[in-house]
Amino acid sequence: MGAGVQSSALLALSAAGALPKVDYAIFADTGWEPAAVYSHLNRLEREIAEPAGITMLRVTSGNIRDDALDPEHRFASMPLYILNQDGKQGMTRRQCTGEYKIKPIKKKVRELLGYPYPKRIPKSVFVEQWVGISTDEFHRAKDADVKYMRNRHPLTDLNWSRADCIRYLASIGLAETPKSSCSGCPFHGNQQWRNIRDTSPQEWADMVAFDAAIRQGNARANAAGNRLLGQAFLYRSRVPLSQAPIDHVTAAEWAARRQEIDDPAAAVEELENGVADGCSPWACRGEVEPVQDDFGLAS
Repeated sequence: MGAGVQSSALLALSAAGALPKVDYAIFADTGWEPAAVYSHLNRLEREIAEPAGITMLRVTSGNIRDDALDPEHRFASMPLYILNQDGKQGMTRRQCTGEYKIKPIKKKVRELLGYPYPKRIPKSVFVEQWVGISTDEFHRAKDADVKYMRNRHPLTDLNWSRADCIRYLASIGLAETPKSSCSGCPFHGNQQWRNIRDTSPQEWADMVAFDAAIRQGNARANAAGNRLLGQAFLYRSRVPLSQAPIDHVTAAEWAARRQEIDDPAAAVEELENGVADGCSPWACRGEVEPVQDDFGLAS
């Protein structure tokens, strides 16, 4: 349960009986989700899950923001944009999805099955895990990497696109479903950065401060003497977030605006295709795994 468009639609379809009723919906909390995501999650639990008898579980591996700034804490790196001293550009390795999303979900699934780590799970014991991946993201549909979890993708079985999910959510009063991603995710597009700045000044100030704080890399590496040989940024142009050109409207945004009059849902879908926003435990949209070793980084 990422609490974004696809997983919200999947939960609602299950609760309404359009799909079989799931036993649990598990939300992995990074500790740094936008306020809109937490608010939407609470509403989903109150209005959709609980009336249908679906248990909503919240799990966590810690607070990704605080961990990055804590010199005493091991930090699973975010995909930060790097500008080397020689002008060369790169990115740090993305470990955050595995550490803060997938790991706590797997831990909870083991507990639900009655085999908490390190108990060995018999081959005959497994959970069927529904993942909210729509037809336009079919390439992200993958099998689980452990035998006790068997992935299924009901939205693709229904031939539903993201636009179909948006239309359905609008029809049941959930038109304002937000994107699911950490507040300071480096994969935000300009539209999402602008939305945070313009609607939630306190969150924006927090992200600007965090961006400045990680300029030399994460706190533990610095404390250990493994300083970043360059500078790290949240924004893709590798400039401080406070100076980033987020008011620039991209070609994808213009195309979506032109289409919005005819089909608002399709317009959102077109915008999503052009901007790498959003994250779920099994389908982070920033899917290109960056190479770290060529950029003078110390892990």
